[in-house]
Amino acid sequence: MELKLPPLLLVCLGLLSSICWGQTRPWRPCTDLLPLDFLSRVLPDNGKVPSGVRVVQDRGARGLQLAGPHGTLSFPASQLFINCPFFPTEFSIVVTLKVSRVAPKKNEYIFTLVEEHSEQLLMGLRYSKDRLHFMFLGPAGREQLTFRAMQLVDNRWHTLVLSFTGRYVNLTVDCGIPMELLHERPFPTALSTKGSRFHIGSRRRWKGLFSGLMRQLVLLPGSDATSQVCPSSNPKLSVLSVPPALLHLPVQPSENEVLMNPYEANVWVTLGTQPSCTNADQGQLWFDNVKRGLFLCDSVAWVPLLEEKERLHYLEDYQDLYTNSNTFDIEVFQIPSEGLFAATANWESKPGSGIYKWIDGKFEPYQNISTFQAQAWKYFTVGNKMFLAVANSRGKAQDTQELSVIYKWSQRKLKFLPYQTLETHSARDWEAFNIQGDVFLAVANHRQGEHNHNINSVIYKWNPGTKVFEVNQTIQTSGAYDWEFFSIGPYNFLVVANTFNGSSTHINSIIYIWLGGMFQPFQAISTFGATDWEMFQIGNRIFLAVANGQKFPSLYAINSTIYELNTSTKTFLKFQDIVTYSAVDWEFFTMGDEKFLVVANSFDGISHSLNSIIYRWQGYEGFVPIHRLPTTGCIDWEFFTSTEGSYLIYSSATQPLSKVFRLKTY
Repeated sequence: MELKLPPLLLVCLGLLSSICWGQTRPWRPCTDLLPLDFLSRVLPDNGKVPSGVRVVQDRGARGLQLAGPHGTLSFPASQLFINCPFFPTEFSIVVTLKVSRVAPKKNEYIFTLVEEHSEQLLMGLRYSKDRLHFMFLGPAGREQLTFRAMQLVDNRWHTLVLSFTGRYVNLTVDCGIPMELLHERPFPTALSTKGSRFHIGSRRRWKGLFSGLMRQLVLLPGSDATSQVCPSSNPKLSVLSVPPALLHLPVQPSENEVLMNPYEANVWVTLGTQPSCTNADQGQLWFDNVKRGLFLCDSVAWVPLLEEKERLHYLEDYQDLYTNSNTFDIEVFQIPSEGLFAATANWESKPGSGIYKWIDGKFEPYQNISTFQAQAWKYFTVGNKMFLAVANSRGKAQDTQELSVIYKWSQRKLKFLPYQTLETHSARDWEAFNIQGDVFLAVANHRQGEHNHNINSVIYKWNPGTKVFEVNQTIQTSGAYDWEFFSIGPYNFLVVANTFNGSSTHINSIIYIWLGGMFQPFQAISTFGATDWEMFQIGNRIFLAVANGQKFPSLYAINSTIYELNTSTKTFLKFQDIVTYSAVDWEFFTMGDEKFLVVANSFDGISHSLNSIIYRWQGYEGFVPIHRLPTTGCIDWEFFTSTEGSYLIYSSATQPLSKVFRLKTY
C-alpha cells in the first residue's frame, strides 16, 4: 500500500528504539532514518523565498527556479549527519523536476556535496540532454554511474527515484519499470562528509547551474523509497516530501507587490460532454454540467479543480454469481490490456475453483482450475509477470503432502497455468509484498494434521536466478488465518492473525517488523480467534482492524477491535470496539471523501443468515453503522470499481452463491 506520510514520519523516529525483543541497546545511524528534505532546509519557514530564487507555477504544480549559485541554497552536511560524518551505504534520492532545454554537450547539477576548504566534489547528481550521472568519491578516486537514453529534457514534470543497495543501483522514472546498473563494487562504507556542504542546483559555480524547476529533493537513508512514492495516481508528481511553500496554490505575493501570473495562457471553457485533452488543449477548462465539476486539461487527462464528490446513497442487489461450490474467498484483480477478473476459492475439489471475467458489466465464467478445499487466492506480480497463488487446505487423495500452487498468466494462451507447488499445512491465506525490490510471499499455515495448530508459517522470497520462490524465513504461529503487510515511512511490517493454540482462542496475534533481512517481533496484541487484519489510513492516522471470530468454546457475538498507531508510545493502541458475529473479514474502501469499513459477519451461534454491516467514518465518533446487508455464510468482502461504477462482492461459505452489490451514489 502507498502512504503519504510527511507529518506521520515523526512517528517513525522512535520505532527502532521501541523494539524491546532481541536488542539490548538502540542502534544509532549517522543520520535519522527519515526522508531528509533538502529544499525545506534552504527555504525559510515564513514561506518567503531567498533573493535569486523564484517560485514558478507550471502545469498545476510549483517549483523553484534559480537565478544563480546563491549561497543560501546550501547547508552544512553536519545538519544531517548528527551522530557520525559517514554517508550511508544504502540510500535513495528522490527528485521532482521539469527541464525545458539543455545546451548540447552540457550538464546541469541537481545537487552536489562539496568540501568547503578544498572545493573537492564528494558527490553530485547531474543530467545532460539524454543522460543522468551520479558521481561520488570512491576509494580509487572519483567514480561515475550513468543512465543513458533518458528523456528528462522535455518540458514536463518528472519524478526520479535513485536507489543504492550493495552493488545494485536502480533508477525509477515516473513510477515506471526500474532501470538497473550493476556497479563493480558497493558504495564506499567510509565516505566522510566532515567539513562539507550540500549545494542545491549547482557546484557553487555558475557553470552547470540548474536551469529548470525543482519541486522535490529528498535523501532517504537506509531504504529504497520506490515503494513509498509508487504506485501513484500522478506518477510524474509523486510525493515523498515537498516543502509547504511549494504545495499550496496560488503563489502569494509579498507585501506591497502585485500578484503576478507565473505563466500566461489563452483559456476558454467548454461545456457539455467531455472534449479531447491533448497537447494543444493544455491549460483549457471544461465544465461538466452532469457531474457539476470544473476540470483542467494537463495535456493527458482532465484534472478536477472543482468537483461534486460522490456520496454513498444505497446499495443495489446487482448480480448473483453462481460458483462451483461454497466459496471461502474472492480475489478481484486487473490484468493489463485484458480487463477485470475475479477468482473464487471453492471448497469442492470437483470441479474446483473458478476464474471469472468482467464482461459487459457482469462477471462471466472464464477458466476453471483444479483446487483442493481452497481457502484463498492472491494475485501479485514479479516484474512484468503475473501470478495467482491458491491456498489449498487439503491435498489430492493419493498425496501424503498438502500442496498449494502458484499459477502464472500465459500471454499466449490468455489463461493461468501451473508454475510452482509449495508444501503447506491447511493453508488459509497468502500475502504477497515487495521490500526494496525483492518480492516475498507469506503463507498462513493453520494446522498440521487435525490437532497440531502450533506450527511454522513460511515466508518465501523470489529468486531472480532460479525464477522460483524459496524459503526465506519461518515464523511460529498458532492456527494462523491471515497475514497483512503494510509500510509506515521506511519501515515494513507483517501482522499475523493467530486463531487457536490447541486449547484457547484467546491468544496473542503478533506484529513483526523487518530488520536485518528478516521479520522480528514488534508488538503482541490480545485477540479472540482472530481471522483477519485490515490496515488503512485516514489522513495521517494509521489504523489496524482485527476480525475476532470466537471466544472458545461457543461465544460468537464478541468485539472486533480497531487499533490506531500512537505517536507517543510508537505502538498500536485500542481505538474502537465493534460488536461482530464470528467476523471473518474487514474491507476498507473510499468513495469521494468518505471512508467505509464493511464486516463479514458469518455466524451468531444459531444461524449463518444474518446482516453484514457497512460502517462510515465519522471522525471523533469513529465508525458508525449506516447499512445492513442480508448475507448468508458471508466470509469475504471485496471492493472494486469498473467503468460502470463501484461495487462490493461477498463470498458465501455455506452455499454456491456469491453476490455483487452496486453502490449507488448521489
